[in-house]
Amino acid sequence: MAKRIGIIFHGIGTPDRPLEPGEAPYWISTDQYRGVLDQICALPDPDAVCISFDDGNRSDIEIGLPHLQERNLRADFFVLSGRIGKPGSLDATAITALRDAGMGIGSHGVDHVAWNKLAPDALKRELELSRDVLENICNARITAAGIPFGDYSAPVLSALQRAGYDCAYSSDGGRMDDAAFLRPRTSVQAAMTAASVGSILSARQSIARRMRRMVGMARKRLF
Repeated sequence: MAKRIGIIFHGIGTPDRPLEPGEAPYWISTDQYRGVLDQICALPDPDAVCISFDDGNRSDIEIGLPHLQERNLRADFFVLSGRIGKPGSLDATAITALRDAGMGIGSHGVDHVAWNKLAPDALKRELELSRDVLENICNARITAAGIPFGDYSAPVLSALQRAGYDCAYSSDGGRMDDAAFLRPRTSVQAAMTAASVGSILSARQSIARRMRRMVGMARKRLF
């Protein structure tokens, strides 16, 4: 399948760590999470949705994984290596359990920082150290990255490719091409209704919104 819809979950349930500024809207209830998964399962082809989790929160393994398994769904988990083992975050055992359950593991960097604002040496560290830590845990190559905050630029994409990543996931919304290096997704937020999630899953966008998305992505790729 060439074209899919990408969605991102962050935290599920009650946070068990202090949240960063602006992070709270991306934490959703367990009921909302189950509802989104049920909407995916009701589609003619649930595999047309690429499910992912960013940040490496403990809720990924405690809530995220069991409900995926109940519905025979697969997801990719993009982990912040600097949070591994810290309260409220995944530890090495949980990451291994996700891998053993058939889930994908990818890098979200070391710290939760915007990659397009980093100096070259700091960006190189984010991309390579996080990958090396996760490869040591998973005993497998890590080839995918989830871009924090969806903030990228031409230098960031070039650095990802030099670091050996096969693909990078952004937050640009709309459809993604499985053959492309850059793959857009949309974040699920607590304020979303079932109808708004349905619009995301069906890729319904106005012409004006599609044009803004195309221009925005082109600008980020070029500068």
